[in-house]
Amino acid sequence: MTPTQKKIVVTLGFCGLVSAADNWFVSPALPAIAQTLAIAPAAATIILTAYLTPYGLLQPVCGAIGDAVGRVRLLCIIVAGLAVSTVLCAAAPTLEALVVARIVTGCFAAGIISVNQSLVGSVVSEEDRQGAVGLLMGVTFTGQGLSAGLGGLICDLVGWRAAFICFGVLGTAAWLGVRHLRYLDETDGAGTVDAPGAGVNAAGAGTVDAAGAGANAAGAVGSAEREPFRPAAFLRHAAQILFGPGRAIYFVAFTTGIIFLGVYGFMGTFLAERCGLSSTQAGLLMMFYGLACLAGGGISGRIGEARGQRGVIAVGETSGVIATALLAASTITGSWMPALPAAACLGLGYILVQPTLVSFSMDIDPSHTGLCTGLIGLGVFAGGGIGSSLGGLAIAGGGYLALWTIAGMALVAQAIAGARFLPRK
Repeated sequence: MTPTQKKIVVTLGFCGLVSAADNWFVSPALPAIAQTLAIAPAAATIILTAYLTPYGLLQPVCGAIGDAVGRVRLLCIIVAGLAVSTVLCAAAPTLEALVVARIVTGCFAAGIISVNQSLVGSVVSEEDRQGAVGLLMGVTFTGQGLSAGLGGLICDLVGWRAAFICFGVLGTAAWLGVRHLRYLDETDGAGTVDAPGAGVNAAGAGTVDAAGAGANAAGAVGSAEREPFRPAAFLRHAAQILFGPGRAIYFVAFTTGIIFLGVYGFMGTFLAERCGLSSTQAGLLMMFYGLACLAGGGISGRIGEARGQRGVIAVGETSGVIATALLAASTITGSWMPALPAAACLGLGYILVQPTLVSFSMDIDPSHTGLCTGLIGLGVFAGGGIGSSLGGLAIAGGGYLALWTIAGMALVAQAIAGARFLPRK
């Protein structure tokens, strides 16, 4: 990638980082929130579900709207909404009010990842796409891990309400960054960005001049030529994509959300209840998830070159199985030490699997990549919300050891199914 392309990817990645951080800093803060609102820590996990469920359900909708109205234009709106609603969460007086505020926040945040992924796919070549999406998601989910440490530290020092305010400020910074990319809407879909200040389609279809103004030649897709968003057509097209030849990709995305995000969502509470760590200590340990995401995002393209995209997913699933084994060891011994490499393995596994599924999905319908990538988000993050609920049932029935065992077995089953049904590329 050129420096300009990398700058675009990192800017978009920061927007995604804020959306991921906005949810996952809550995990180590759940005990403090539960204490303030006088509820059981297990009951407080509904806060995670309240964000993740609309975050997943609305991703294909936002992806399709971005295809219709302009992806950067939509990003400006939803990132601003994310920042404002996150600050409003700090003022919630009851669990019910906080759940409503988190639902609103999840609705605004829903399109950030799917629109980002689609936009990155339109500004880099197909050869660079695996690495670009990996970098984008690596930066994005670095926020998931780092926010756990920062959120836990802020919670211990000044309280969880102040943590929401801080992440609202980060949302404002992300909004300012994405406003500088508005020129991309003029050539959205027209081709790759090849030089500082200029975007040129490899086939010569469209350009952006040095001042950032867009000019479309024959074959380029300008903002005036975009298809309008029609709900009936959207539902029909989404069903065709979701249940068509690429359905195995979306099934793996759904199970990835249930397993990886479901496991991660309980780590903060596990470290507090079973290992006796404070919010700060649990958050610092969980930061290794984010560091592994950043490292994994940087190497996913090279793994893909050596082993193919299915090989990338297989490596990620293997890393996830190792993470569940380490968490089981931490549960049995009561020590936090095995949980540290478990957090890193979980982050590495997730960041190798999810972006690769996104790259697969872009080939299903290249003219509607926002919808295709949004359906991946639907599977992953709606699966994460369901995983939080199923994880609570597993803990209630057999404790944390049962949760890690079930997750590890499910990952093995996913790996077997993926090796058989995912596309060969």
